[in-house]
Amino acid sequence: MLELIIANLTVRPLRTLISVIGVAIGVVLVVLFTGLTEGMTKDMAKRASNWKAEIVFTRPGAMTFDSSNASLPIAYADRLKQIEGVGSVVPVIRYVTSNSKSTFGLQQLDGLDWEPFAAMNDMELVDGRAPSANNEIVIDERQIIQDNLRVGEDMTFFDRKYTVVGVYSPPSGPRIKMTLAALQEILEAPNKCTYILVKVKDGADAKAVAARINQELPGNTINLTEELVLQAQDRVPGVKTFLRVLVGLGGFVSMVFVLLSMYTTITERKKEIGILKSLGASTGFIMKTIEGEAFVIGILGIVLGLIVSFFGSLIIERGYELGFEFSTGWMAWAVAIAIGGSLIGAIYPAWRAASIDPVEVMANE
Repeated sequence: MLELIIANLTVRPLRTLISVIGVAIGVVLVVLFTGLTEGMTKDMAKRASNWKAEIVFTRPGAMTFDSSNASLPIAYADRLKQIEGVGSVVPVIRYVTSNSKSTFGLQQLDGLDWEPFAAMNDMELVDGRAPSANNEIVIDERQIIQDNLRVGEDMTFFDRKYTVVGVYSPPSGPRIKMTLAALQEILEAPNKCTYILVKVKDGADAKAVAARINQELPGNTINLTEELVLQAQDRVPGVKTFLRVLVGLGGFVSMVFVLLSMYTTITERKKEIGILKSLGASTGFIMKTIEGEAFVIGILGIVLGLIVSFFGSLIIERGYELGFEFSTGWMAWAVAIAIGGSLIGAIYPAWRAASIDPVEVMANE
């Protein structure tokens, strides 16, 4: 049977190639987009893990991935310092704006006082100096490479130019940071921030300190930093739905390509199938042959799709400086939907082939 399957595929190489490409497209959709999503969310978690502060104090709903909210009075910083176990605090404004340079359309900025923030989180400037004026910013090493910038050059936000005065390391949260006063001015939010980073005193238990903060300042949101790092995908709205849609779309593409290709092939091969049935080929044999062809197409599509995905990942990482991470789980899903889509797509053509009447075919021919 294998020889027959190979012969049927090679006799129409262009049609087979198109089917293989169709299956490969489904694999690429799943592997590339899930890898990009996994890479970016894990990169966000990695940058968040560089916070040395153990507690994040904020208002309910203030910290989201795709919105800006400076609703927390900075006066809370002084009240937090008075709570037992609190070592230092740093108010921060997190702002989300559009980014015309990015495919994803979002740019996050931090507004903060650099010296206390750097001291709290072990940040250091590898080039330049800290921002002091409202039109100055510092960026991390990856951002300066991504935007091909140098210290002293300008970036534009809010229709204003901001001078890059320093480069910091390691990455932490948004890659671009300006003064707290600058974002307060832009948002017209004097004496407000989005959240306050809280570092506990040496030897103090972060969970116990968080419980005391919650008791003395009720009605606010107190998160442990380690909890914010976990399950980064769950904090990005719509990611799981997006990935499920991709998986479904990949399976649909594979199924449709194989169905159309095999259906057309069956129409052209009525004579051959009629001869096989007249020689005693059973209905099961005919269906197994068609499904076998679909299976081989699925395997070839998987190989091609994984090769394209590999080179695509290199372009994403090196060309666009975006996070990318292959996920064995999603790759297994890609393989499963490629095989499943191919076999399901071939069911109807296989049934049509098996139902061909050899007497009718031979009479017509």
